[in-house]
Formats: sequence, structure tokens, C-alpha cells
Amino acid sequence: MAFGKIGPSKSDEHEDLAEINIIPLVDVMLVLLIIFMVAAPLSIGGIKVTLPTSKAKGASIDENRVVLTINRTGAYYLEKQPVPELQLAAKFKAIYEYRQKKELYIRADQSVAYGKVVYAMSAAKLAGVTKLAMLTNHREVRR
Repeated sequence: MAFGKIGPSKSDEHEDLAEINIIPLVDVMLVLLIIFMVAAPLSIGGIKVTLPTSKAKGASIDENRVVLTINRTGAYYLEKQPVPELQLAAKFKAIYEYRQKKELYIRADQSVAYGKVVYAMSAAKLAGVTKLAMLTNHREVRR
């Protein structure tokens, strides 16, 4: 590469090309896409909850799901966002107003008060939820 030209030059034969090489950018973006595709199904956790165990094996969770988590202190979380108890019904109404699938998955800690779960289920039903599912840990049956 020459920074300056000394002497006569032939027209524009030796101009420097300034092009951006996007191949490394594409490589990085593909790696990030794969990382997010692998990490997305694992994102249902996040809030520490000890789920009760069940012998029955449940169905898989839809990717457009709404998950309500109730931790051991009785605090409510919608998709990892804390929601005050008094605002729970309003949040459900806002979420399910235009949604086709009116399903709610509840992750409640096994030590949470039964009344907290019933309050959440009642608020969901009043907001139009047609399907409620309780998430549990599956336990194999030994014979």
C-alpha cells in the first residue's frame, strides 16, 4: 500500500479498494443464533422454586406460553417479572384480551400457601383463561 505517490501515475489503475468483509460478522451472528436457540427452552426456570413431584407425566409446554411463578414467599412472577398481588387480575386481563390460546402454566413452590395458588387461578379464570396447568417435577414409578 502506498500512502503517497511520487512521480507520474497511470490514470486510476492502482486505486485501493475499501470494502467491508462481512463474513466474520455473519459467523458471529450464526453462533449467537445457535446459542439463543439452545438457551431459550432453558429460560423457563430463573426463579428459584421447588416444584412438587408427580408420578403422572404431563404434556410439553407451548413456546407461546404464559408462565406464572409463585415462589416460597408467595410472590407472583409473570415471565420472570414481579407482579403485586393486587395487580395480578389486571395483568391477566391485559395479556389474554387478544390472545387466541388462553392457557396459563403455574409453577408454584411446594411450600407455598394453597390460598395463593387459588387466588391466582381465580384471577386467571376471571380474565378468560380456559386452560390451567400446574407444572411439577416428574418422578419415575419403581415397581
